[in-house]
Amino acid sequence: MTPEDHARAAADLLNAERTRQQIGLLTLGYPEMAMDDAYEVQNAIYRAKLAEGRKVIGWKIGLTSKAMQYALNIDIPDSGILFDNMAFENGGTVPAGRFIQPRIEAEIAFVMKEDIGGADVNRDQVLQATDYVTPSIEILDTRIKRADPGTGKSRTVFDTISDNAANAGIVLGAERHPADAFDLRWVGALTFRNGEIEETGLGAGVLNDPVESVVWLARRMAQYGQSIEPGHVILSGSFIRPIECPSGAEIHADFGSFGSVDINFA
Repeated sequence: MTPEDHARAAADLLNAERTRQQIGLLTLGYPEMAMDDAYEVQNAIYRAKLAEGRKVIGWKIGLTSKAMQYALNIDIPDSGILFDNMAFENGGTVPAGRFIQPRIEAEIAFVMKEDIGGADVNRDQVLQATDYVTPSIEILDTRIKRADPGTGKSRTVFDTISDNAANAGIVLGAERHPADAFDLRWVGALTFRNGEIEETGLGAGVLNDPVESVVWLARRMAQYGQSIEPGHVILSGSFIRPIECPSGAEIHADFGSFGSVDINFA
């Protein structure tokens, strides 16, 4: 893809977000698209949002579970950018029409107190740089059709990365814990929709350790001259399958002694 292709794809995705009208698969329109192209499209969206006055509040890590990696035939996670207009209050309500096809995932969030970056970042450095960990819900949305209606072809990881890793919102719980207060591999969540349990999972589903997910992000960012900054929120990756959230959905994620998170959809 050319730089002009990257800019055109980003503009199409931004328009889809504004109009709530999904676009077709980028990988059909640009069959030569590769991983670097996908991140270039994401970076073009990042620059456009900054120009609109948006601020970066953190990063999300996706495709951390083996099941999702096998489904998309990849062996690495992906990442996306969190902007200030993506934050929702715990227990709040997402306005009707805000998103196209919202879904949620339960995750452990890291809130950072120090800069961290570089190709050699390790687990101990991530723990040292973390202010606290907290339960969270990630709201997903897709500005790209999940499958092409004509061919039946499904989105690939390149489509998802281009679409800011399908990120749309975050909800943080009230509880704050030191990063080493829990064995995060054993922190789990019971996730309910309208009072009925939909999904369960454990933190170990995230690269066997959510801390290692943040290590991966810091190292990946270093390849692009970026680093995690103080105050950034890092969504370390979901350990449940996405839950559909149609109008009227009430979501409750119970992390036991780690805390809980709630979000409703008008």
